[in-house]
Amino acid sequence: MLILASTSRYRKALLERLGLPFSALAPACDEEALKDPHWSPQETAERLALAKARSLADHHPGAVIIGSDQVCALGNDILHKPGTPENAVRHLLRLSGQTHDLITALAVMAPDGSVRTHTDITRLTMRPLTAEALQRYVAADQPLDCAGAYKLELRGITLFSTIASADQTAIVGLPLMALTGILTDLGFAIP
Repeated sequence: MLILASTSRYRKALLERLGLPFSALAPACDEEALKDPHWSPQETAERLALAKARSLADHHPGAVIIGSDQVCALGNDILHKPGTPENAVRHLLRLSGQTHDLITALAVMAPDGSVRTHTDITRLTMRPLTAEALQRYVAADQPLDCAGAYKLELRGITLFSTIASADQTAIVGLPLMALTGILTDLGFAIP
């Protein structure tokens, strides 16, 4: 049994690409309560991914559980999901003309309790953009539930001058290349 500890439609769509049967379940942990302001952005993503995977283990013995978390970091500042168009424009104005990191952490818990982890760091440089251009972008893509307030798979790609990524699926929220290797090691037959 394979479980994705996530309610993210983006992660679910990515995992469907592997052609494996799985269940997507809400993690049984309070992410906000777990966050520690002393953690680095990378540590935040990694600890939350692990907490999500572990949160379902007691209720689903024998399952392989995938947890993932993504953080948009401008230096040591984390830009959370904006939630509103106004916050999205504010986030994007901070990123305008800057290079930032999109950190995607993966934790896969095996039935024996062992955990395999992977962290992907994508470096993105946003073009200098005006508030008006960013308002038009936010109105078009509605990236209110996305770390960084952009959707690269849609019009968000036009905001950037460079993107350096080892795995483009990590940008959307689940690094499939690393996940494929981990699941193959755990005995899943992936074409």
